[in-house]
Amino acid sequence: MIIGRKKEFNLFNKISSDDNSHFVAVYGRRRVGKTFLIREAFNYKFTFQHAGLSAGGLKEQLFAFYSSLKDSGLKLKNKPQNWLEAFEGLKEVIRNSNENKKVIFIDELSWMDTPKCDLMIALENFWNAFASARKDVILIVCASATSWMLSKVVHNKGGLYNRLTEQINLMPFTLKECEDYVTAAGLVFTRNQILQYYMIFGGVPFYWSFLKKGLSLNQNIDAILFEQNAPLKSEFQYLYASIFKNPEVYLKIIKVLGTKKVGMTREEIIDNAKIPNSGDLSVKLDELESCGFVRKYFAFGMKTKNALYQLIDNFTLFYYRFLQEYPTDEHFWSNQINTPSVNNWQGLAFERVCLEHIPQIKIKLGISGVRTEVNSWYCKKDEEKGIFGSQIDLLIARNDQIINLCEMKYSATEFTLKDTDDESMRKKTSDLINITKTKSAVYPTLVTTYGLTQNAYASNIQSVVLLDDLFV
Repeated sequence: MIIGRKKEFNLFNKISSDDNSHFVAVYGRRRVGKTFLIREAFNYKFTFQHAGLSAGGLKEQLFAFYSSLKDSGLKLKNKPQNWLEAFEGLKEVIRNSNENKKVIFIDELSWMDTPKCDLMIALENFWNAFASARKDVILIVCASATSWMLSKVVHNKGGLYNRLTEQINLMPFTLKECEDYVTAAGLVFTRNQILQYYMIFGGVPFYWSFLKKGLSLNQNIDAILFEQNAPLKSEFQYLYASIFKNPEVYLKIIKVLGTKKVGMTREEIIDNAKIPNSGDLSVKLDELESCGFVRKYFAFGMKTKNALYQLIDNFTLFYYRFLQEYPTDEHFWSNQINTPSVNNWQGLAFERVCLEHIPQIKIKLGISGVRTEVNSWYCKKDEEKGIFGSQIDLLIARNDQIINLCEMKYSATEFTLKDTDDESMRKKTSDLINITKTKSAVYPTLVTTYGLTQNAYASNIQSVVLLDDLFV
């Protein structure tokens, strides 16, 4: 069952009917559905397909590739001793094929790239000297190690430079696509319940496949995460280890980032995680960003310095809040409803979901066609200068000289602005104008679940975005 992915399907259809060879890189975070998409797009029919081993050295990887060559009908007298020999076998598979299009699918390519092997040299030779000179080869390489794919394939500075004909960065589902999945699976959940699940798992399709009919949302969450043999109880242990070969330093970074909602500067990460200040840290931060676990942003008006790194992966944040201590209560989630801990988490998690749905917010605001710059912003308190100290999680600076200052509030009913909320919004607006000296008009904007109660403070809000507006 394929939900969404129309753009990707259309691209594969176009490639299949084209008269030239194509080299396609598909990447995206673990569990996002890369392999499933490719198999469905080509109806599970490949001239050759292979998946790298998650563990094992060059010898084991070559043997697995040799086995895949045999599965494709090739009869080899000798096992390949290196990747150049292995890809010679792949060339022979293509020469022997009578199919109009020879579709070659190599999954988890990064796992095949063991130390001191010649994999990339062999891949370069295969494409440049053989496949690109034909008109009937579709080479698809795929990996969950997004950072590896970007550095070794997409932005390759060697023989594969600018050789890709297409690349697909497969993104998680939106709320709307998750709703479509739920409907297609015959599940019955409200949009608020879909939001609740999204706040835990994000839009990673694999995690949505565990939902069962006949169980309430809370019962499902208990069964998936908290029961004794829950299928995703140990998911976090494999999430980073499956992407990064040595995940320990990455996890140090992730753990300290999980302690500060707004994020940390590079210097703060070094101090809190006790990590040496080196170029290797910059590489790891870039890798975490490219894999979708962390976002790097610059505060509005401070583009050239003070970059902040913020942990944004829904499941990782949920793990540190509720799973890290391994609760023994098999009905933990059902028993936590309406507790202060869950209520506080819901507020923070809703903010992250909103940040993942900026295009939908812009559509509601009627500015989808307007050039915008999306930022967060913060300032420290300075009584002498009349600065209150503010943290704004979402600013949409528009080309029409308007800034939407967005407050994101989760509520089980219509949200009621209190005097403290109104005061907070006015102080943030004042800080923003005083410090940035912006000439743009600042529009207080509320993003919430069910709407805004009309009272004396409601008229100060220029625009309201509802949960339903995020399902577009």
